[in-house]
Amino acid sequence: MPVPTGRYNEVRRLEVDMSGPLDGVRVVEIAGVGPAPFAAMLLADMGAEVIRVDRVAATEQSPGMDDPRFRIPERSRSSVAVDLKSPEGAEIVLRLAGTADAVIEGFRPGVAERLGIGPDECRARNPRLVYGRMTGWGQRGPLSDRAGHDINFISVAGALHTVGLAGQPPVPPVNLVGEGGGGMLLAFGIVCALLEARQSGTGQVVDAGIVDGAAVLLSSVLGMRAAGTWNTERGTNTLDSGAPFYGTYRCADGEYVAVGAAERYFFDRLLDTLGVADDPRAAGDRLDRRRWDAMKECIAEAFAARSRAEWMAVFDDVDACVTPVLSLDEVAGHPHNRARGTFLDIEGVVHPAAAPRFSRTRPAAPRPPGAPGRDSADVLRAAGYSHQQITGFVERHVVAFPDRTAASVIDRTGGRTPC
Repeated sequence: MPVPTGRYNEVRRLEVDMSGPLDGVRVVEIAGVGPAPFAAMLLADMGAEVIRVDRVAATEQSPGMDDPRFRIPERSRSSVAVDLKSPEGAEIVLRLAGTADAVIEGFRPGVAERLGIGPDECRARNPRLVYGRMTGWGQRGPLSDRAGHDINFISVAGALHTVGLAGQPPVPPVNLVGEGGGGMLLAFGIVCALLEARQSGTGQVVDAGIVDGAAVLLSSVLGMRAAGTWNTERGTNTLDSGAPFYGTYRCADGEYVAVGAAERYFFDRLLDTLGVADDPRAAGDRLDRRRWDAMKECIAEAFAARSRAEWMAVFDDVDACVTPVLSLDEVAGHPHNRARGTFLDIEGVVHPAAAPRFSRTRPAAPRPPGAPGRDSADVLRAAGYSHQQITGFVERHVVAFPDRTAASVIDRTGGRTPC
């Protein structure tokens, strides 16, 4: 077929079944790990059309070695596999960026520029483009070109120092700060820049660093520290397991409950329901740190007398901020999560539902993650490349599909690869 003329947005859109508040927004995601794909997932969940540019090597996984169903942050987008180190591969990315609203990349500073797909090159094709950059340390600073992981970024931000029990080492909080302080920060920044670009007609670069996001998440703690109400010693504060009214307690069956009875009203109801309101150890001012160890001992003994299920039945109608500590295998079955549809089963894998919720522009259900390069032919055809050009890309290993028979697949399907 002849190469279509005109700009990319003058040829057909990819046939995706999406809706939501970001319907009509197109994002090109340069494949990476961690917070960058998480940010792209958030945008895709809200209805944006996200085209993921995977590496050619990612299509060469042996069957069963890396099931794409388990890569939840890669859901709800199309994938084209491109050799970014080749000039032709870089040109494909630039063409895709030419009519995209945003680009997301998670390289170390300078890598995208060396590949020829940095913000200057992309925005030369599209001045309205928002170019989102996700790193741990940010684009500037003494550590900007250093390697690191979430634990390193949150340690420098001060967040890691606050997590852990009294007298014990800091405990890394899974990847919650990296995704929340990194991926969510990037997604928020991109949406902010998109709104501004609609007024100014000019895009910009969004520099999202996990170290910055972690610092932002510490806003309340920094305020308490400045006010003198937060100790630097872990596990000795009101909200870090130091207080008897804010922590976890072990039950008779070895399971745990979470207690967040920070206010006096809730704490009184907690003690009454546990049957320890008259115990001298629980008496006195709940904010008196000298009383905390005795209060904790009293409450712990009470919870240890029954199973978690028994205590949940007791607290079922009591508004005392007591909840079960659920495992990952239990969360989808909790009545509240079921009622809200907080978790979804997508091809046998438990996914979190898209959030937040919208009253009118409700997003479609997320689509399962696909194999890298699954949509290479569709993406390239939509970008205006001809069947002959696509076949040439495959022969020169500029573009790849999930198997080694890409050329024959194109011949059989006229440019469409089976999903």
